[in-house]
Amino acid sequence: MGVVLEVNNLKAYYTIEYYDQRYVVRAVDDVSLRINECEILGICGESGCGKSTLLKALYGLTLPPLKIFDGKIFYYIDGKKIDLLSLDERSLRNMRWRVMSYIPQGSMSVLNPTMRIRDQFIRIIRAHNKEMSKNEIMELIERSIEEKGLPHEVLSSYPHQLSGGMRQRVVIALATVLNPKIVFADEPTTALDVIVQRGILQMLKDTQRKLQNVIILVTHDMGVQAQITDRVAVMYAGHVVEVAPTESIYKSPLHPYTWYLINSLPRIGDKKRRKSIGGAPPSLINPPLGCRFAPRCPMKKDKCVKSVPKLVEVKPDHYVACHLRGEA
Repeated sequence: MGVVLEVNNLKAYYTIEYYDQRYVVRAVDDVSLRINECEILGICGESGCGKSTLLKALYGLTLPPLKIFDGKIFYYIDGKKIDLLSLDERSLRNMRWRVMSYIPQGSMSVLNPTMRIRDQFIRIIRAHNKEMSKNEIMELIERSIEEKGLPHEVLSSYPHQLSGGMRQRVVIALATVLNPKIVFADEPTTALDVIVQRGILQMLKDTQRKLQNVIILVTHDMGVQAQITDRVAVMYAGHVVEVAPTESIYKSPLHPYTWYLINSLPRIGDKKRRKSIGGAPPSLINPPLGCRFAPRCPMKKDKCVKSVPKLVEVKPDHYVACHLRGEA
């Protein structure tokens, strides 16, 4: 299976000036990933671990105070290797919607409240494909709406006239209307009830199967990850600490942080008190010298405090950044 996106030693930091002091927040610090064709990759971790920042960097949405300090991001599209960080704004704009699209966090609020849904579709399609006729555009819009399980009347509605679930389906339809090869979805089920959430997840999976594209899904909800993803990357304090196929990571997590995440999930019929992680995540302004999970890890050793573990393959397609490795 070919690779469509490769991330090498990426460092994406926020630089903040405050009362003559300059602070650097290491939100994404030395992250390396490979995303394969036709897969759904989940990125999980607690709030503030760098998930959304990583997605913005991969999409090329690095606006101040966010800045790429080091690393490489390569797209492999139609036999070509594209260095994302070397592209100018015009080249990035040409890639968006046709090669990659983005469902932002709080996406239900991104629709223009003064425009009908139809006009928002037309505006996006014309901005990225000027060769299509008006009839072709309308056929594409109607087909996209129908595939997302929405009635035709939605097109003549304003965003405030739709329910939260319908607005979320519209946003996903907008993001996939031009059949992009990679879709970045940042918390696409936030603020939705569980019934609507299940429908949205199934729709994402059906869309991915139909288009045979890649979805990179960010959510802290491990239950959502289990339902929809093929592989999971676990982030903690700006680092990727474990990457593995979803089934493998739920059955045999190798990093202590992953173990705690999975064992904190409720189970049907199990009334035992769930285990939580003591302490709090470290500051990303002054992170620990060694493993960033070491201050909270009950199994830490001396080397965990002194040196940062590398992400290594300890089982086939199962990578972990932990000095304990298999012992975890």
